[in-house]
Amino acid sequence: MGHCVYTNRFSSLEECRDYVGEWTDEAAVEDCKDQGSTAVLGSACNLPERLGYCFLGGENEQWTRISFPGVDAQKCGSMQRGCELFGGGVFDPAPVCGGQVEDTGGGTGLPTFQQPVLNCVEPKQGEPAGMSPGGKVCTWEMISGATEPGRSFMDYASCDRVRTQRPYYPVPPAENAEREDARLRDPAYVAEAGWVRSQIESTACVCCHSTRAPKGPSNWYVESPGNFLNSFHPRGLAMGAGWINTVGFGAYPREQNNGFSRAGPENPHDSIFVTTDPVRMMSFFEAELFHRGYKREDFAGQTYGAGPLDEQRFYRPTLCENGEGVAADGTLSWRGGKARYVYVLEANATSPTVPPNLDLPTGTLWRIDVPVDGAPVSSGTVRYGVVPTGLSQRFPASGQPDSLVSGRTYYLYVLADIIVPVTRCLFTMP
Repeated sequence: MGHCVYTNRFSSLEECRDYVGEWTDEAAVEDCKDQGSTAVLGSACNLPERLGYCFLGGENEQWTRISFPGVDAQKCGSMQRGCELFGGGVFDPAPVCGGQVEDTGGGTGLPTFQQPVLNCVEPKQGEPAGMSPGGKVCTWEMISGATEPGRSFMDYASCDRVRTQRPYYPVPPAENAEREDARLRDPAYVAEAGWVRSQIESTACVCCHSTRAPKGPSNWYVESPGNFLNSFHPRGLAMGAGWINTVGFGAYPREQNNGFSRAGPENPHDSIFVTTDPVRMMSFFEAELFHRGYKREDFAGQTYGAGPLDEQRFYRPTLCENGEGVAADGTLSWRGGKARYVYVLEANATSPTVPPNLDLPTGTLWRIDVPVDGAPVSSGTVRYGVVPTGLSQRFPASGQPDSLVSGRTYYLYVLADIIVPVTRCLFTMP
């Protein structure tokens, strides 16, 4: 969403905070103003030297990720205490403080987004033959992917890939999540909750919402003691019930996803959870909301649930103002830094967002991608219709794109990585 560089009023040290989750531009600007500074939208802190991150917040799914600059390992303990003891946050150490090195993709501050792949393998020993040709089990390694019903997603796909496809970080569950729940004495309820958990464990949701996630679970998690549904915040339940539109997260069609589906443009009121039985899934989460005393009207102001994904999906570009566009010789120019994804679209095309179904909107004329291990490309080094060495053309699938017509207006959309745009504007072809 953006970042804010400011001086901490208590420590008098410079810090940088990223706005992640459900922040709007207006809310980020206001928060940064409260810190005595000015927000920079559309880019991350990306400090070259830091002791770690401190994750704070969570109200309305709005989180701040504060970067502690520095290289002195002796300060790691005090930074962690400041974050967790005084700030009430979660400290995520950088390598100098004992954390792991991550590929941050050349400037976004997050791991490089890894595109989904279909992983087909033999079934685990003792499990039945798979539904795919040759008895194999085929699973999309994607946040909206699912393995076959009754199997564990973690057994058949890489969660490491999935965790690059969304901002993953540890987040505490809802308060009092481990409370005693009398419903667990009802065999019918226990069976239905068990079905919900089994469905979730067959999907990529479990990559982050489980104690098996490398830094701990993010928010609710399937192993939460007692009734795991109690680890959910109300908003998560509302998305599960289909009360909040979650189309913006992306989805596979059921026939490509082992019979699992979730909310998409064709079924916008389905659950956020990838399931073989949308009606049953939504009914369960709706009953949970009723049990807590919530009504659909309580979420009436939350029309869309995908936050920044929805904001970018509905973004309408304005005219380019600083020389961005395609020159007469086909050279592409943009501003904001190097790119991993470059699009040229029809002027009225929907803004592209995430795979598998929202990243190639109708009206896409040309798209090229930098591979995950490749170097991002600079403005002025790409010509329309010419794929630079080491890159791949995603659209059209083969051959040359349609020629650009002099005097017509087109949409230039350039990203540092998925959901990190650097240029989005309309240009007229010379």
